[in-house]
Amino acid sequence: MDERFAHENIPKLILSLAAPAIAAQVVNALYNVVDRMYIGRLPDVGTTALTGLGLAFPIIMIISAFAALVGSGGAPLASIHMGEGRIEKAEALLGNCFAALLFVAIVLSVSLLPCRDILLQAFGASPETLPYASSYLQIYLVGTISVQIALGMNPFISAQGFAKTAMLTVFLGAGLNILLDPVFIFKLGMGVQGAALATVLSQTASALWVLRFLISGKGMLKLKWEHFRIRPKTLLPAMALGVSPFIMQSTESLVQVVFNTSLSHYGGDNYVGAMTIMLSIMQFLLLPLQGFSQGAQPIIGYNYGAGAYGRVKTAIKYSAIFCVGFGWILWGIVEFLPWLPVRIFTQDDALIELTSSLLPLFFAGMVIFGFQMAFQQVFIALGQAKVSIFIACLRKLILLIPLTLILPRVISPSTMGVFWAEPIADVTAALTCCALFAHKYRVLLCQPKMPGSNQ
Repeated sequence: MDERFAHENIPKLILSLAAPAIAAQVVNALYNVVDRMYIGRLPDVGTTALTGLGLAFPIIMIISAFAALVGSGGAPLASIHMGEGRIEKAEALLGNCFAALLFVAIVLSVSLLPCRDILLQAFGASPETLPYASSYLQIYLVGTISVQIALGMNPFISAQGFAKTAMLTVFLGAGLNILLDPVFIFKLGMGVQGAALATVLSQTASALWVLRFLISGKGMLKLKWEHFRIRPKTLLPAMALGVSPFIMQSTESLVQVVFNTSLSHYGGDNYVGAMTIMLSIMQFLLLPLQGFSQGAQPIIGYNYGAGAYGRVKTAIKYSAIFCVGFGWILWGIVEFLPWLPVRIFTQDDALIELTSSLLPLFFAGMVIFGFQMAFQQVFIALGQAKVSIFIACLRKLILLIPLTLILPRVISPSTMGVFWAEPIADVTAALTCCALFAHKYRVLLCQPKMPGSNQ
């Protein structure tokens, strides 16, 4: 696989890695939707149970974010080490990340299980919804080890160039979850507990699949017992890179809470419904961008470690071209056919009209947002932890959330202030990211190319 990273045509190589990543992202999103569809169809209590699952979602997102903190930071660094020819160092990093994920899983389970009801009530659980949210989380938290391994170690498979194997990890979990959900929820009458058990068993199957590959030695890296001891000098640089995806995932729920709270205050339920639909559309349509930029990441990291700067520049160029081009396609769809994606989520004519009228404004930043999606992954691939952390914080924490709270006070009607916050944050963050990339590009890549760096 290292020969492919070093010599294969860059566009072909990126597509071969990005296509499985995109497919995995889409399948993962779809099976989450199916999961909620099943729960929402529980007789008599479907709506209450679905609300309970929604209240548990922020905690689930935080658990997933910890897997990204370790895995999404460790995998790009492993790619750099492989490019440098330091396989033993990459394997030591792999083992350290595995041990860290086990430690994190135990800490999360032990700390969250006894206080889950308190947290759920803080997130707005009522006496009616609390039992459903609590019972779902109880089972989910017991299976945290499987979740951490499946989500945290799978990036190390992609980092070695086995994108199809990494895709199968997601397909296995998603397919099993879709099959088990109706059996546990309806046939066995377990309700939300059945949904949680189906999720845990599916993640366990994915975790075993990942471990089987990493232990087998089929790739460049092998998971070895002697590396399971956590060494700060090995682990901390990986976690520094992982802070960026950790922030991106852990703050997603916070952004939704701020959006919904503001719109509930200024506009009412219809505006909250419109925002829910728009966020769902954005999350789903951005999956190809995420998959493509992640597909380019191991190529960039490996060749950067190998000193093949020409191939690094080529990979960055094609990643940016695709992300920006796809961003323009998304903008064109919501600008000229806004009702098309909206009708997927609702048949309510009033909600369709409201959402369709607001969607072009909400997506206006897509014309340049592709640059941020591409360059943010480039920063991680090049080992630029501080820059990637800043960019992750900039869009949501520094810009989007404050703007959502401030703009409704200065823009009339106030609801429009909430919707203006998204494009302003997107454009500002993208331009800032471009400026930082231009600076780092000169510092890191404008050096004489090493032998073998031809594109």
